[in-house]
Amino acid sequence: MSSPILVVEGVRKSYGTRRILDVSRLELASGKSYVLTGDNGSGKSTLLRVLAGMEDAEVDLYLFNGRSVSLRSYPEWLRHDLIYVHQHPYLFRGSIIDNICYGLKARGMTRASCEPQVREAIVWAGVDELLDVPSHRLSGGEKQRVALARARVLHPRLFLLDEPTANLDAEARQQTLRLIRDLCNANSTVVLACHDREIIQLPHMHRLHMRNGTMEFQNDGYSMA
Repeated sequence: MSSPILVVEGVRKSYGTRRILDVSRLELASGKSYVLTGDNGSGKSTLLRVLAGMEDAEVDLYLFNGRSVSLRSYPEWLRHDLIYVHQHPYLFRGSIIDNICYGLKARGMTRASCEPQVREAIVWAGVDELLDVPSHRLSGGEKQRVALARARVLHPRLFLLDEPTANLDAEARQQTLRLIRDLCNANSTVVLACHDREIIQLPHMHRLHMRNGTMEFQNDGYSMA
């Protein structure tokens, strides 16, 4: 059995008197793929943002690869190991190359030194024919593929993907699905919040289901609410 890469306990968040997250425990095994399902408003996106340090919540325990994490002072090393990709990715103005190499440059690499990794990511994402297109003119599917390449080039240990195929046309959806399959077949841990039946039914995909802010781990038949 794979050792857990992430363990969280006592995740609670409320808006006023409405409790929108109440997850007693969540454990993710290293190298496994998970799909997070549930109705709109069930807490899927909020949970991903909390895990990524992008939204405040009460968290009793947060362990990443055995190391204790305080979300009040989200550590820089965890930003290297955990990457969140939004449903509607924000791309910086500039070229596709500028966007994909942004994280590498933020880590201190020069543009020249990160060029081989960026070129490989461009080919992987299938955006090599779009290099002359300004980022703000890309379609939704093209932006999603650039965002996935920008995340993958950083080689995180955990990907959090929020509705990556939502609102895409048929061709763009299939292009994005190809990238998702590749990520899930690699050695990283992947969690996808989605309603996409084709993602849910991918081989070796473990299903987590949110209901009213709580969670059930359906594949293994035990409750995590």
